Amino acid sequence: IVMVWLRRCTHYLFIVVVAVNSTLLTINAGDYIFYIDWAWTSYTVFSISQTLMLIVGATYYLTFTGVPGTATYYALIMTVYTWIAKGAWFALGYPYDFIVTPVWLPSAMLLDLVYWATKKNKHSLILFGGVLVGMSIPLFNMVNLITVADPLETAFKYPRPTLPPYMTPIEPQVGKFYNSPVALGAGASAVLACTFAALGCKLNTWTYRWMAA
Repeated sequence: IVMVWLRRCTHYLFIVVVAVNSTLLTINAGDYIFYIDWAWTSYTVFSISQTLMLIVGATYYLTFTGVPGTATYYALIMTVYTWIAKGAWFALGYPYDFIVTPVWLPSAMLLDLVYWATKKNKHSLILFGGVLVGMSIPLFNMVNLITVADPLETAFKYPRPTLPPYMTPIEPQVGKFYNSPVALGAGASAVLACTFAALGCKLNTWTYRWMAA
């Protein structure tokens, strides 16, 4: 009984830690209004970071429970955490829009669908699920750009004089990625997401082995 509860507590601790860190690493996703000259560069980087943070936690949760649907539940956890965190920013005077966060949900649904359709085959989950999530999030993430109010007006209305030097725009970067940030983000994410999906599965194995030691 003790080992069962230790394993459950370890599981919940992992979920909270991964979900919180996922939220922290994606909290600026959709914040392109502050990086006008770097919009496409930021978009691609944010798309990749969101993909990797979502899939590692969602895969871990999904393979731990073995129940299709928990990946979507994990994405919902990330969404709620982000609403709370960005809500706090909004209270401090920063612009905020709820629609910039639920873009993870449809990709997580695809992950659940793959797990269910392949009869809980982990290798198929890693390969097919990774590719689907990696290619879909950059598409859904475009909603972040489309739904933002006039970026230039917002950037002047809410200036950020404390930007670190490496984030300060030097010159316009539009076209830096050949005017195809979605294609670049989707391509890179599709490859990297498979690796992180495998990591999510391995985290599950390591957790069990550590608890059994």
